[in-house]
Amino acid sequence: MSADPRLYVALDLPSVDEARAMVETLGDSVQSYKIGLQLLPLGGVAFGEALKTQGKNVFFDFKLHDIGATVEKATRSIASTGADILTVHATPDVMAAAVKGRGESALKIMGVTVLTSLDDDALVEMGYFMSAEDLVLHRVGQAIKAGVDGVISSPLEAAKIRAMVPDGFLVITPGVRMAGGDKGDQKRVATPHKALASGASHIVVGRPITGASDPRVAAIAITKNMNAKSI
Repeated sequence: MSADPRLYVALDLPSVDEARAMVETLGDSVQSYKIGLQLLPLGGVAFGEALKTQGKNVFFDFKLHDIGATVEKATRSIASTGADILTVHATPDVMAAAVKGRGESALKIMGVTVLTSLDDDALVEMGYFMSAEDLVLHRVGQAIKAGVDGVISSPLEAAKIRAMVPDGFLVITPGVRMAGGDKGDQKRVATPHKALASGASHIVVGRPITGASDPRVAAIAITKNMNAKSI
């Protein structure tokens, strides 16, 4: 089965060398990759630029969150790398600054709503006195007003998000696991097929692929699950 560009494999690995080796192992089974904070100080940006020269899609998951001027300048710098996607925290000022910073580039700005490692109890402990779903939907409304291209949310909120956003709005969902798979530190999860059927435009999968005994076989299995008529 050919690679499905809607699948972003999270290269959350200890070094760029290991990430590069993983890309080589996956070969033509994967088209899209996410590079996060673990690789950022180790040459992650240059690695992402190299992936672009290989024709891959690159998602920089840096979750920018700072004063507007700083976010704007950082986004402008990232846009110059040719990356496809950048995440920022979904607060109105941060999202608006990122939109301004990307200028006329093709960089897609995604607002991170509520991390998939958080549930309702964790949000209460943090001082948010609303459910994860309510906070996600509140931030989606702010994302639309800020003019970003989409949001990051768990698969469990994807259907309600899809119902309230304009056509072409992206909904990228981490917290994707095959049925019976280890959830790790994720609390709000769904299978690849269910996430897409619920309204996700793209999914992010990390350890179920990169931690598998045969990552290529795992990636192909997830791609098949994504494209199944029913699960």
